[in-house]
Amino acid sequence: MSGSRSVRVAAVDLGASSGRVVLAEVGRDHLTIAEVARFSNGPVTEPDGLHWDLHGLHRSALAGLRAAVDRAGGLASVAVDSWAVDYGLLRDGELLGTPYHYRDERTERGVAAVHGIHDHAALFDRNGLQFLPFNTLYQLAAEAELERADRMLLVPDLLGFWLTGEDATERTNASTTGLLDVRTGEWDLALADHLGIPRLLLGPLVDPGEVVGELLPDVAVLVGQQGLQLTTVGSHDTASAVVGVPMLRDDAAYLSCGTWGLVGLELPAPVLSAAAREANFTNERGVDGRIRFLTNVMGTWLLSETLRTWGLDGNALPGLIDQAADAPAPRWLFDVQDPRFVAPGNQPARIAAWYAERDLPAPGDRPTLVRAIVESLAQAYAEALGRAAEIAGHPVRVLHVVGGGSRNALLCQAIANRSGLPVVAGPVEATALGNVVVQARTVGALEGDLDTLRALIDHTHDLRRYEPEGSPLTGASARMGP
Repeated sequence: MSGSRSVRVAAVDLGASSGRVVLAEVGRDHLTIAEVARFSNGPVTEPDGLHWDLHGLHRSALAGLRAAVDRAGGLASVAVDSWAVDYGLLRDGELLGTPYHYRDERTERGVAAVHGIHDHAALFDRNGLQFLPFNTLYQLAAEAELERADRMLLVPDLLGFWLTGEDATERTNASTTGLLDVRTGEWDLALADHLGIPRLLLGPLVDPGEVVGELLPDVAVLVGQQGLQLTTVGSHDTASAVVGVPMLRDDAAYLSCGTWGLVGLELPAPVLSAAAREANFTNERGVDGRIRFLTNVMGTWLLSETLRTWGLDGNALPGLIDQAADAPAPRWLFDVQDPRFVAPGNQPARIAAWYAERDLPAPGDRPTLVRAIVESLAQAYAEALGRAAEIAGHPVRVLHVVGGGSRNALLCQAIANRSGLPVVAGPVEATALGNVVVQARTVGALEGDLDTLRALIDHTHDLRRYEPEGSPLTGASARMGP
């Protein structure tokens, strides 16, 4: 293909707190996106724990795709990305129960069961993943329906199955399960056998940039377009977000800042050293065979849960950030990685308890607490970035911040100050952009490698740069509590 034509494609982008459908027009010299549907998402409490309403998400996605088709007058393709690790179990194509939410407490049983067979050091050498208690292999070890199922599909693959009837597991998301061989990118069937996970659960793997199939006839009627193709992208939303980072130099790092803050580097090969394992870094697969060497840090979940506790929604955050910017800088930071902050709940009370346990004064009012959260997050990101560069032996001279956190000027400036590096903020919509440019390349409207795709994003989107103010790790007056 010449790469000279433009196409319209749609991305179904499912996050842990909301989902949306984005319509894009993509060509060699232009790239525009517009959100055509947004819908809520979140944990559903049932008697046996936290679950996802995936059928509801599916209905919302279909309605959003119909809106995209109506607005565009037809699409060249559609692709799905979502959060990682969660899955549905099927038997004969039927979903067994309601998929669990990764924050459900059952994962504690799974960790104990898996580590009774393989400790984290042994697992890391095989799958390259950091220890997270909700990784898929731990969830499967706690799964009551395991023996009844004949297939496991991760969330975007499950939606793809409902859209097309085709059973495929996209590789970037499969790499978050803990069951993919980090060196080969294939299922580690021996590990599955050791853990008692039936091999038949693990379906055929596909790479980003492949055509899965056409929408089922009944689905096509609902969407309003016959013959519409589902293609694969980096279906783990972070994989798509990293594609959407306009990194045009080798010494760049990224922070995809949303519910979680994913801090890392894009590398040609995994880093499997003891230092990487002990620092809790992970090696996940990216688009075009790249490795996402990163670590999970607490993200804006801490702010959104704090607002929810106060009875406020996200619309209140910009005003609180403005007030926080005028509040005194905190003398003491808190550890945002403390496990107490992972589950839903009263985060202000938990933060106050963290300070009280160390005989430190807690932030007194709302602006001061928001400032402490922002500065503590920034410190955690700066430290993670420094560790990534040191462990990988990869110099970093600029940090790109994408996702919702890139809108937060106070946070971006704090990261620049604490890392001593310039921060380039934006685009906010990195995940959707990464999704649609890979789609456009798959259907022939674009050509080239990731550098070419990122250059298009850089050319078509406004970015904001923050320079460090003061010395690196300015937190001399804002230290981590003992």
